[in-house]
Amino acid sequence: MNRKDAPATASPLEARYLLAQTIALQAGAMALEMFRHREQLVIEFKGAQDMVSAADRDVEQYVKTRLLDVFPADGFLGEEGGADRGDAEYLWVVDPIDGTACFVNGMYSWCISIAVLYRGEPMIGVVFDPNANELFHARVGSGAFCAARPLRVHAGTTLKDGVLGVGTSFRVDNDDFTAFLGAVMRDGGMFIRNGSGALMIAYVAAGRLIGYYEPHMNSWDALAGLVLVSEAGGKSTAFMENDGLRRGNPVLVANPEIWRQLAAHAGLRTPQTAATST
Repeated sequence: MNRKDAPATASPLEARYLLAQTIALQAGAMALEMFRHREQLVIEFKGAQDMVSAADRDVEQYVKTRLLDVFPADGFLGEEGGADRGDAEYLWVVDPIDGTACFVNGMYSWCISIAVLYRGEPMIGVVFDPNANELFHARVGSGAFCAARPLRVHAGTTLKDGVLGVGTSFRVDNDDFTAFLGAVMRDGGMFIRNGSGALMIAYVAAGRLIGYYEPHMNSWDALAGLVLVSEAGGKSTAFMENDGLRRGNPVLVANPEIWRQLAAHAGLRTPQTAATST
């Protein structure tokens, strides 16, 4: 798809939804080729357990170039390159490779994450796992899908009914996080961490994980998955509050009953921290 062949009959949002899926597939193929030759990549460290490779930068630039070729007035916020026209009506929020540590160490838990905001509200979410060839995608009001298969969050009612996904970083208090894990296990729950928050949130939308919790996520890691979960019938924290787009926020996603239980363990008790899907 390029500027001249963007769907003439599609609405502005639908056109971006289709383009986001196309770009995710193309960027994923590009990243997968780099993954297969990762020994050639130059790796840099931005902080403790926070790395970036040439693949991250090259894939992000590819996504940005492709979308601006079709929608030159749109804004862009990427993990590696920062914001460009961040106040635009349509803003693309992109993590070119979520799970870089897995990527550079030869593990398969990484993905491409693309969200599109309209006037500050997340409206489109696309997460592509090139290794499994799974394209998760959603548009507000239209449902969530993996390829053409509709998605629905897990129907469990207790933490014993499934496996929880978790994530953390050195940006948060480790004691608070381990206290949360202890509370989950006392309730009979179990957890995994695969290294890609975006991918695990997509798994919540698909009903594979009973929920996902991370005390702090950046917007490029979280927003695409949050659209997926909402459209799959789940509940999430109100990520955009308090300038979540630029500062990040806690993320908790699950079906409404499991969300309530996990929120209590995480200390997310006030009504304004939760947004229920429609």
